[in-house]
Amino acid sequence: MDVKAIQARLAQFAEERDWEQFHSPKNLSMALAGEAGELLEVFQWLTEKQSSRESLTAEQLNEVSDELADILIYALRLADRLEVDLEAAISQKIDKNAARYTVEAARGNARKR
Repeated sequence: MDVKAIQARLAQFAEERDWEQFHSPKNLSMALAGEAGELLEVFQWLTEKQSSRESLTAEQLNEVSDELADILIYALRLADRLEVDLEAAISQKIDKNAARYTVEAARGNARKR
């Protein structure tokens, strides 16, 4: 995924529609949370087994795809507006998690410390 190219395309999309005025960090983060809620709705009340790819209907998989895209779009716009280098941020976060959740301590264990 070319993050910078997608961000440029999203910025152009917003600019063409004069939406930059609405894309404040506050509004983008709220929209992101709303889309995450819509993703949760797809899985609400399903069992673990029912939530697996094999058990989901084509319609449910399409909904998941759309909601994931919406979530990533808002996250990318937010990062762009705040000038966050997502590739660096992700790499740093993985490193932090690796130090916090060592293989020895975390393997097969879902507990947070």
